[in-house]
Amino acid sequence: MIELSELSRDELQAMSEAAREVRLCQRVLAKTGDTVVGELLRGHGTLYEWRHYPPGDVYDAEYHAQYYYHCHPEDERPDGEHGHFHTFLRPLGMPPGMEPVPLRDYEEPDNPNDALSHLVGIAMDVAGQPVRLFTTNRWVTGETWYAADDVIRMLDGFTVDHARPSWPANRWITAMMRLFRPQILSLLQERDRTIAAWSDRHPDAWVYEDRTLEVTSQILISVEEQIAAVDHALRGVRRRSSVLPEPPRFVAP
Repeated sequence: MIELSELSRDELQAMSEAAREVRLCQRVLAKTGDTVVGELLRGHGTLYEWRHYPPGDVYDAEYHAQYYYHCHPEDERPDGEHGHFHTFLRPLGMPPGMEPVPLRDYEEPDNPNDALSHLVGIAMDVAGQPVRLFTTNRWVTGETWYAADDVIRMLDGFTVDHARPSWPANRWITAMMRLFRPQILSLLQERDRTIAAWSDRHPDAWVYEDRTLEVTSQILISVEEQIAAVDHALRGVRRRSSVLPEPPRFVAP
């Protein structure tokens, strides 16, 4: 359980603004019976397992954020889940000083901007609502591996700020990264602990390509519960601020 009351007022305010954005996007889509998932699947006919939606992914060439949606075979999905988003940031959008972990099999890509980092997965239920956040092992997305502390620094850089294929879907996924930032941060730290522990237990396997380790951390989520928790934490911050005594004033003699 993430304790939001430990966050600063500025952090909570940023999450509250993201909450309004998430609700706005979901509201305007719901008025026409749409969802963020439906926005990405529209016009593509039959839904094929493993295929990226939209084809070619969504990529913001200004911020170098990228995402796509896909579905696993039904017998490989958790109960009630339809599919999930994968989110990424490419090097041109990363903060200064980001370097891949120097793993023994690392090969620098021909295009340096292809050394992208996976940030977090967002699983959706059959009604098009987010139900789970998760991180994955390297082989799952073919990402370049960065240490959790560096990936955490990348989170604020994830922005998709254009209209295609769906303006509300792009704004929604951008806001989701802000609204659930504390959970994502915790998941990334757990991801690295899982990798280290797995490597210790399986010294003969190369952990990053070990197909028996897919999901490295996960947590169930609810947008409405998160919004309520943020509002509660903000009220607590405001109450504490209002009862603080006036600081003493020292007057020189």
